[in-house]
Amino acid sequence: MIEEFLKYLECEAAASPHTVRAYETDLRLWSEFTAGGEDPVLEEVTLDDLRQWLVHMAAGGASARTLRRRVQAVRALFAWAMRHRGLEVNPAAELVPPRLSKPLPSFIAPHETAAVLDAAPDHPDDFEQVRDHTIVLLLYATGMRASEMLGLIDADVDTARGELKVLGKRSKERIIPFADEVKQAIDTYRTLRDATVGFTPRHFAVRPTGEPLSYGMLNRIVHNALDGNVHSARRSPHVLRHSFATDMLNNGADLNAVQRLLGHASLATTQVYTHLSYRDLQNNYQLAHPRAQRKGG
Repeated sequence: MIEEFLKYLECEAAASPHTVRAYETDLRLWSEFTAGGEDPVLEEVTLDDLRQWLVHMAAGGASARTLRRRVQAVRALFAWAMRHRGLEVNPAAELVPPRLSKPLPSFIAPHETAAVLDAAPDHPDDFEQVRDHTIVLLLYATGMRASEMLGLIDADVDTARGELKVLGKRSKERIIPFADEVKQAIDTYRTLRDATVGFTPRHFAVRPTGEPLSYGMLNRIVHNALDGNVHSARRSPHVLRHSFATDMLNNGADLNAVQRLLGHASLATTQVYTHLSYRDLQNNYQLAHPRAQRKGG
């Protein structure tokens, strides 16, 4: 039965060789557990049998992603048998695979962010050094996406009002405020930029020629600024966005306000940062509360 199903996948369903090999491996493991390596009699397999197989694999250390793939392989076999071999009952249809855990976003500890941003450029007349420092400061201060920074138009950065306009996903515009510290950095950068380029470029962040930055250049700017200075596993523009959201919530910002600042269409997307905030709260409690430090606390 399994051999016939695999031939069906390869010849009729036009599945990729990778998929066929993966299903073959998964189904062989299942048949080994269920019928000692022989073809299982599908009519005799119950939902409890399948659940016991899941428990066995989980106990052996299989990841949630692996378990989901193996469940899918067994489901596909049973569905095929119902369509092509007259199987009347499909217990695999009720087999619920484990949910994949969503990794929490990487972020930078506030004191590390402060150390990076408080370090002035070594040469205040060096255009690229001043530009890079301003970009890192602006990414953290506004929570902008990398694409939004790259597309930021100079005329949309208003230091008099302390706000800027970005074009986010699905071409949605939003206004993001910024503090006086950022305003001063922008004014300094603009003066040096225009003198270096020879004119006021259309884009805010540019090369010495006046051409806009590429994503690779922006990523290198952020990586170089963070490398060796932070403990985050990732050192990308998106880490600064995560850090902006996490620090805002940890310092009492309203969740809906952070959603609007980030440009999230759904509040659920923003809520992942509440988990980061709560984790930080738990860590502080465990470290600081005297009852938590006692054995069994």
